[in-house]
Amino acid sequence: MDTMTRTRFRPTTRKVQFVDLRRQHEELAEEINAAIQSVLTSNAFVLGEEVGAFEEEFAEFCGVKHCVGVGSGLDALTLALRALDIGPGDEVILPANTFIATALAVTQVGAMPVLVDHDPETYNLDPRRLTAAITRRTRAIIPVHLYGQPADMDQIRIIAEEHGLTVLEDACQAHGAFYKGRRCGSLGQAAAFSFYPGKNLGACGDGGAVVTNDDEVADHIRRLRNYGSLVKYHHENRGTNSRLDSIQAAVLRVKLRRLDAWNDARRRTADMYRAKLADLPVVPPVTAESRDHVYHLYVIRCAHRDRLLDHLNRHNVSAGIHYPIPIHRQPAYEDNCIVSAPLSCTESLCGELLSLPMHPHMTSDDVEAVVDSIREFYDRLSSRRIEQMVDSVVTGATV
Repeated sequence: MDTMTRTRFRPTTRKVQFVDLRRQHEELAEEINAAIQSVLTSNAFVLGEEVGAFEEEFAEFCGVKHCVGVGSGLDALTLALRALDIGPGDEVILPANTFIATALAVTQVGAMPVLVDHDPETYNLDPRRLTAAITRRTRAIIPVHLYGQPADMDQIRIIAEEHGLTVLEDACQAHGAFYKGRRCGSLGQAAAFSFYPGKNLGACGDGGAVVTNDDEVADHIRRLRNYGSLVKYHHENRGTNSRLDSIQAAVLRVKLRRLDAWNDARRRTADMYRAKLADLPVVPPVTAESRDHVYHLYVIRCAHRDRLLDHLNRHNVSAGIHYPIPIHRQPAYEDNCIVSAPLSCTESLCGELLSLPMHPHMTSDDVEAVVDSIREFYDRLSSRRIEQMVDSVVTGATV
């Protein structure tokens, strides 16, 4: 029974990519090729001049004294914890709503992750939950600047100072974001970044870095990443092999020069989304006061999330979920973390959050296609409900 008149939905004929690295690399092809060729010509593949140059440039970009390039974002978190002397018997507080790497770094150094709930609006660690989670074993807090929005660092630092705790930023999704005029990466004792290809600043493979103003922490990480050595065959620590390679550093130097402009483009796309989604039954991201979101991910809250995701993917719109299973529900952490209070927001929202396509090369037509597909899904849903109500009246059934 046709109870509604709707404009016919026409799926986009081209695929709207979740992240479109092809467009990014086409824009930079000449410069990236030249940068890679320079490394090949120099034969300085490991801790060469390109690595040192990138470290200087990224430290200056973040507003800190030191940047130490490492093999991945996970390694950045792990080596930072080691350099900050976090280890067995210690507890580290982190948000429950984050990628598992944050917890993995804690357990890799022998410490225990303590999971706390997130703010229901920003989805970042809720400082109001911190004090209750602190015990005599607590040594550090890892605020995650989730989806590209800085956490509430003033409140987190106040609590950390009151209890003598270290603050390590997980800035793996927040390259270039500002909190009250300061870049993420300059807001704690140290910060970890990932340069996974899909990040706002991404390499052509894995990579990561730790940034800090602490000379001792920086020197310690430089040793740890290189077999515990600063001088060949002299090993002061039991280190590992986690070195940002020269080719990735060369690529990152090219991209770093565009990062602020790309982040501006992401914000413009977010503004378009917000305007076009305004009359739909979804909740767009909220940006807290004095924070400069860089929209690594554009995450909406919605009903019928899994059905909407299936609809989008079937209609040439690539969407995703971050993160469908909370850390404390993962088999790896069922008995390997502490949950000191109910994680009500994490539990309820993990089934409602949906990541829409977001990258700096999105066009207005891309955004229109995404929103049209979302609108069509909810129109169909409403139509079916009206049809069911009419059918129930005709048959005498109860809906």
